[in-house]
Amino acid sequence: MLTAEQIAAMVNARTHGDPGKTISGVSSFDDAGPKDLTFAVDHSFFSRLNETKAGIILVPNEAPAVSGITLLYSDNPKLAFFKIVAHLMPAEPLKEFIHPSAVIADDCIIGDSTCIEAHVSIGQGSTIGNHVHIMANTVIGKQCRIDDACRISPNVTLADKTRIGRQSIIHPNSVIGSDGFGFVQDGHAHAKLLHTGRVHIGDCCEIGACNTIDRGTLGITRIGNGVKTDNQVHIAHNVKIGDNTLIVAQVGIAGSTTIGRDVIIAGKAGISGHLNIGDGAIIGPYAGVADDVPPGNVVSGIPHMPHKIWLKVSRIIPRLPSLRTRLLSIEKRVKKLESSSTEQP
Repeated sequence: MLTAEQIAAMVNARTHGDPGKTISGVSSFDDAGPKDLTFAVDHSFFSRLNETKAGIILVPNEAPAVSGITLLYSDNPKLAFFKIVAHLMPAEPLKEFIHPSAVIADDCIIGDSTCIEAHVSIGQGSTIGNHVHIMANTVIGKQCRIDDACRISPNVTLADKTRIGRQSIIHPNSVIGSDGFGFVQDGHAHAKLLHTGRVHIGDCCEIGACNTIDRGTLGITRIGNGVKTDNQVHIAHNVKIGDNTLIVAQVGIAGSTTIGRDVIIAGKAGISGHLNIGDGAIIGPYAGVADDVPPGNVVSGIPHMPHKIWLKVSRIIPRLPSLRTRLLSIEKRVKKLESSSTEQP
């Protein structure tokens, strides 16, 4: 149970309404009850503040005050909300445990307070840090390294020599360190190229469910610190991704491309190989990137172009059939005028 005054002190917020108002849970804006805390960030919610049944609402500083509703004004209400979620619903402490069905090579190093669940397999020469949680059916290859406080979800595969930095999370069914799509033409056949590289994932990363990150053909596929990927992302061999980059669902990045720091790649974008995407660039949804993108640029469309131009292009595309009809009509009229003018004496 927390009062509005207590929450405000915890997240450095300003109170409007009843400082003694209490909550015991959290919920979404539409589903919240009188004993729930919720938040409203988008401006579309500001006119609906009196519609939610939430006891307390976290809002940004520009939100309007509403009589009879307890509001907490914050610089970052969403972040503040989830700090309270963590306070009310703390994670269970990790208990040191190795399930009897786990198969662990004799020369592996397993850290303190680490939990290894059922049917996990860990190959020779691998090192697992302290406070690591490896969930059921995960396969970890030879000479892998997982640093402290990582969480590896069920059914993950880490191929040989993969390295995961500290406090990183790998979500279910991701495959890290598989061979890249590397073949060379041999007559009418496709000869496979031997992949001897590895994958390095930095500290505080989060890799979504069903990601595929290929090992380097010879060198390293490198994911920087603080990188977050959504579900169903594919990162090909020898890609380099800078720190704190965000990659949304169903993005595909072809081999040997370098992505800078603080880049945002929106859903379903495709990036060709051997390109450079500069620091702070934003790639729009569905974009097809075939050339380098300078730092800080915002691009969209297929092929990619400056976002402002793409907005104009996208408004024209639905009108193309009618524009074509008008153009054909104009051509007919021009030809008729030309033919009539040549017939004049």
